[in-house]
Formats: sequence, structure tokens, C-alpha cells
Amino acid sequence: MGFSFKRADASATTTSEINPSPVEKTTPNSSDEKLRRIDVATAIADLDKIQHNHQWDPNLPQEKLDAVKSALRHGDIKEIAEVDLLFTEDSPYEEVRAAVRNTDGGEVACTVRAWILGMIFVTLGSGLNMLLSMRSPMVNFPALVVVLLAYPVGCLWAKFMPTKVFNTFGLQWTFNPGPFTIKEHTVVTIMSNVSISYAYSTDALLALQGKPFYNINLGWGFALIFTLSSQLIGISLSGIFRRFLVYPAAMMWPTQFSYTSLFYALHDKRKSDGSTANGWTMSRYRYFFIVTAGMFCYYWIPGVLWQGLSVFAFITWIKPDNIVLNQLFGGFTGLSLIPITFDWTYVSAYLYDPLVATTEAHVNTLIGLFFFVMITTIGITYSGAIYAEYLPLVTSQTYDNTQKAYNVSKILGDNFTLDLDKYHTYSPLFLSPTLALNYGLSFAALTASLVHVGLFYGKEIWYRLKTARNQEPDIHLKLMKKYVEAPEWWYFALFLFSLALGLGTVLGYDSQLPWWGFFVSVIIAMVFVIPTCMIMAMSNIMLSLNVISPFIAGFIFPGRPIGVMIFKVFSTITLGQAQTYESTQITNMKQTSDLKLAHYMKVPPRVTFWCQVVASIWAVFVQIAVMNWTLGAIPDVCSNTQPSHFTCPNGRAFFSSSIVWGVLGPERMFGPGSMYATFNWFWLIGAGTPVLLWFLARKLKVGLARHLNAPILFGAMAWLPPATPISFSSWAFWGLVFNWGIRKRFNGWWHNYNYVTAAALDAGLILSTIVIFFAITLPGVTIPQWWGNVDVFNTADASYTAWLKTVPDGETFGPKTW
Repeated sequence: MGFSFKRADASATTTSEINPSPVEKTTPNSSDEKLRRIDVATAIADLDKIQHNHQWDPNLPQEKLDAVKSALRHGDIKEIAEVDLLFTEDSPYEEVRAAVRNTDGGEVACTVRAWILGMIFVTLGSGLNMLLSMRSPMVNFPALVVVLLAYPVGCLWAKFMPTKVFNTFGLQWTFNPGPFTIKEHTVVTIMSNVSISYAYSTDALLALQGKPFYNINLGWGFALIFTLSSQLIGISLSGIFRRFLVYPAAMMWPTQFSYTSLFYALHDKRKSDGSTANGWTMSRYRYFFIVTAGMFCYYWIPGVLWQGLSVFAFITWIKPDNIVLNQLFGGFTGLSLIPITFDWTYVSAYLYDPLVATTEAHVNTLIGLFFFVMITTIGITYSGAIYAEYLPLVTSQTYDNTQKAYNVSKILGDNFTLDLDKYHTYSPLFLSPTLALNYGLSFAALTASLVHVGLFYGKEIWYRLKTARNQEPDIHLKLMKKYVEAPEWWYFALFLFSLALGLGTVLGYDSQLPWWGFFVSVIIAMVFVIPTCMIMAMSNIMLSLNVISPFIAGFIFPGRPIGVMIFKVFSTITLGQAQTYESTQITNMKQTSDLKLAHYMKVPPRVTFWCQVVASIWAVFVQIAVMNWTLGAIPDVCSNTQPSHFTCPNGRAFFSSSIVWGVLGPERMFGPGSMYATFNWFWLIGAGTPVLLWFLARKLKVGLARHLNAPILFGAMAWLPPATPISFSSWAFWGLVFNWGIRKRFNGWWHNYNYVTAAALDAGLILSTIVIFFAITLPGVTIPQWWGNVDVFNTADASYTAWLKTVPDGETFGPKTW
């Protein structure tokens, strides 16, 4: 039998009429019988809720909304019953139906086996990723690797481990409860997802403790409570806001679809029905491994043999010294107006796999990229604004007035303070056109998210505040009601505990952050949790505070670089972890959470709670131990000349950012009369655009306006730079190929194989990247030296010198005084 926490796996039969057996066994087989069993009054109430709560839902097909309105308008009993079945027997979203089954097999989830495997993978994954994050170039082991490894390990465990049942204090348990179940697999994945990536706070700790940086060690106690607090606040907020972000059917969290599809493919090896898959009968299990193997082999071509395929900027190869052509068509520091790449890492690096995002996200990203990045950047550069003619178009590097990288050490006095004399002698700080736009678009995206969600979903949020689990009908919420819920007071208690740890961080140590500053950082994150998570849940586009939080902190705490750094961690990761624990994504600060994955896979809520909390706490101890061991055991760690390349790139970036925003300060860059002051208009542009779109959709009844999303228009390119336009345009292209073209032409194939394809492409790429890193990159093996790996990079674009004007030796550009 299984092992459980206080009946965590048990059904709450007193709160639900659903039988624990799969839904097919409890629902009528005849459509007419289903219609007869529907209570008309209840169906009308359900449809009324659906009409009001989904009227601005961009992912719900218009024909279904029209069907709801028609049924309510005509009052025909049969029509009402038929439409009600569309929403109660399965998800109304085709994406969810393709990736998630509307059944609950009743498998056991909380077992000793699942916990042992989960903790092993948490220990190995979080420790190894922490170590590798301190190296340049960096490679990481994402949770998808755990999904692939846990399955054969779990199956071997079921085959060879003894099945003896033990009795401990009246609790019966066993190491081997039988076949490795899909829910156990999900539990192991959940534990890995919340902890396998290194904690965001370790970047700040490396900036503090690294000898080339601040070289301030506040001790193990500070590191532990700082990291625990910043990690656990996100878990608590995700649980507190479940009624808004997990329970509603409209909160799809598309990034889950590759996970759920992979679980089903691994645990169900049946062939597909050719009549519903455009003639394809291959099992998804076999298909997954074929595509994974294909991607594994293929990536060696752009990754090793011909690296020029990654950015196929052939025009720059023809004219490598033509600055304008390199600026317009280059893929490293240019705009990639002909975006060709044969490298899946460029396609999926920043917005993740395009096959799982919605068509609305693809279209809005393309529109935003064209109008707010390409057209605007061209206008800024060729008009000579903000001295853009002296800088590359696309780079996150900051420059001084001699076209060299900005050296922050030249403006520092004692104790990392700003020396004004040195600053006026040296140079102002210059941003590339796209980096300046990045700040402006970040301003716009955040104000747009607040206004957009308030206008389009304000009434829905108020409704969900009052209803909690008693929301409009959804098959997955209905099936989950048979499990005992994790009470909200658990999450509130965790929230208060994590706040106490945070206060201990800022009050017990010389953090440069006052207690009220800590609360401001958390409040800022909380304000944006619902709007940004709703946008991500419906589109798979993440909005972050990583740009805006140090900007705000620099205004509030000028001259306190360490305080700015800690403020940034608490505000950014509180929101990032809330998004993580709402859905389950696979990168550091953009891991969406586990709650929706558990919801889809029917993992009991209490099991999910303990998986998140225990795995997160344990991973913190592992990562802090690994970080401190590395800092003490590896000579010259974090220096640029470290022989094994343990240069702490993330800690170095955090250190430089804290100096720029905490010492130089946003007032000198974005304040009145400053070089980039005009970008503050984006605050207003972001707030005004949703109002315009709402007026077009609501008052003028312009159908297209319903599908335009201002936060995505502004915020999808949040990683540009360091990302380049080719990553966004190619992402949207492949997304539209699969989720619009193939979906319309070969809907059966898309329904059966699209999300398995997404998981397989990512799995093959990850495995190939890891093998290449350890086989070639780490030992320093020389790749083939030929034109495709050498000469293609001898361009102004690839060498970061594609600027219109070059500063002569001994001269400078920019303002005469600053």
C-alpha cells in the first residue's frame, strides 16, 4: 500500500458526489441519457456564469460563446442541455483536450518510493545545477531530464524492490506498492520542478561573497534564511491565489501540455486510432523516442559541425563590413529582418517551446516585435537619437563615451560609493537602442497588465474571490473535488513564516534594506501576481519584475547597492516563484508552478503542498552548501582568470547591476533632464493601450480587438536584449506553423502528436546539449575549423562593431557635461 500524510491521498467523499473510479465508469454512455440527467435550472445557471466569465476569453472559440448566448436567449431545454455538456464533460479548450485526459484513474500518488526518488533527484539536480551555474559557459539539468530518468528508475524499482509491508506506529507502508504509477511520476517531477534550478538569491549571495565583487560574507545563517524566505513566499502566494489562477478552466497554463502529454506517452503505450489521427497509428510512446533521437542527432550539426546555421544571416556573409546591412539583417547585434535559424535553441531559448503557446501569443508577439522593436529601433538609430549611431543596435552591454564596455570600477570611491569627481571625469553610461527600449517596454508591460486585467477580467476576479472552488463547471475541478483540499490557512501560515524569515534577513544583518523596504518589495510583487499570472496562464508569456525592481529600488534607496540587490531578489523572485508554483515551467525564474500540473494529473492537493514545501526547503540547504563549498575549495573562484572557468557569471551580472542602479542610480539615467527621460512615457503608453483596445472591443464591437493583448504586445520581448529578434520571430513562425497551419489542415494529427512533439524536441535538444558540454566544451575539444565555424563570424554584426560612427582614438562621443 502507499504512504500518505494525514489521508493526503484520500477522497473527500463528503464534499463531492464523484466516484473515485475513472469518469468513464460513472458517466452515462448514451448522449440522450446524459441530456436527460441534466438539471435544466443548474445548466442555465452554469451557462450564465460561463457567458459572463468567458466573454473576453481569447482562447475560447467564438462559436462556443455564441452557442452559450443562443441557448440562453432561446431557452430551449435540449439546446441548453447540449451546450452545457460541451463545458461539463470535457474541457471547452481544444488545447487542454489534446493534452489532458478528462479522467482520474485513482492511482496512488503519495508513496515511499515517490518520496525517495523525488528527494534523490532534488539533491542531485539542485546541487549539480548550483555548481554548474557558477561556470561559464553554463549548462543546466532541467526537470524534463528528471521526467525521463524517473520513469525507468521507477519501473526498475517496481520490478526488483521487495514488496514487504511494514507497520510503524500503526501506519502501514512498503518500499514497493506495485507498478510505478503516473501520479508517482508526477510527484517526483513536482518535487524536482520547484527546486532543481538554482535559487535566484544565490546570484546575490555570490555578488556579496565573491572576492572579486563585494567580498562580504554575512555567514551561513544569512544565506539560509535569505534563500528560504525568498523561495517560500512564492509557494504561499500560489496557494493563496489558487481560486484565481488554478481552479478556473480558462487558466490553461499551456506550458503544462508537454509535461502531461509526455506522462501519458510514457505510461500508455497503446497505438493511436488512425481514424482520429489523420491515418497515424504509431503509439505516442514510440513517436516520442523517435523524435527525441532525431533531435539529439540533429543538434550536433548547428551545435558543433556548422555553427553558422544557428544564425543564418547570409546577407552579412556577403557584405561583412557593410554596417547598415549588418544592422538590419545581422542576427547577433542586428534586427534579423530575414530571420533564418536552423538551431532549436534559438527558437525556444526565451519564450520556451512555441508548440505549446497559443496562436494569440504568437500573433501578438509578432505585432509587438515589428512595431515596438524593429520600427522603433530603426527610427531611433537612423535619426541619431540617444547617440545610437555610436552603438550596436541589439546588445545588453553598456558602454562609455569611447565605445568601450562601461567600467563601473572607474566611478567607485570607498565602500562601493559613487565618487562624483571620478564619474564626471570618466563617462556617462550609454544604452543600446534596444536595451533602452527594453526598459521602456518593461514599464509599459507592467502598467498594461494592471489595466488590461482590471478592464477585461475585473468582474471575473471579483466573482472568483467569492466562489473559491464553487466556480463554473470544469471537468478537472470536478474530479479534484473528491480529494481533501489543502486548506488556505496552511498557505497563510507559510506566508507569515516566510515573512518572518525575510524580516530576520534585513533586520538581523547589515543588509542596507530597512524593514519597510522589505515589505515594499513583497507588496510590489503581490500587486502583480494575479495580472501577470493570468496573462501567463492564458498565453504562456511571462512578465517579470527583474527590470523594474532595481529601477524602483534605486530611486528609494540611492547609494545602497546591496540593499538594491536584496530588494530586487525579494520582489522579482516572489513574483517569479508564484508563477513557478502556479504552473511548472523549466527555467530559473520562469518555472511555472506545480499546482496546475497537479490539478491536471489529479494529484491530491495535500500531497502537492508537502512536495513543494519539503523539496524547496531541502534544496535550499543543498544549494547553499554547494555554493559555500565552491567558494572555499576552488582557487580564484569568480575571477575572470579562473582556470576551470568558474567565473560566477550570474553573480558578476548581479554585482554590476547593483552598482549601476544602487550607486549610479536611475535618477541620472531616467530622471528629469537625463538622457533616457523620454522613455518614462512608456508608463502612460502601457496604461492607455488596454483602454483603447477595450473601447474598440466593448463599445465599437471590433472583433479583432478581442484578440489583441497589450501586455503581450509590450512584454513578450522582455529578454531582448540579451535575446535578439531572431529568437522571437522564429518562435512565432514555428508556433503558427504547428498551432495554426497544421492544426487547421491536420487536426487529428495535431490533437494526438503536437504536444508530444514539443516534449520530444526539448528532450532531444537538452540531452544533446548536455552530452556536447561534457564531451566537447568542458574538456576544451577543438571543433572543426572551417568556413562554417570561423569565417561566418567575421562580420561587423558578430564582432559587435556594427555601429554607424566610430569614435577616433583619444576622442569621445555624447554630451559634454553630465
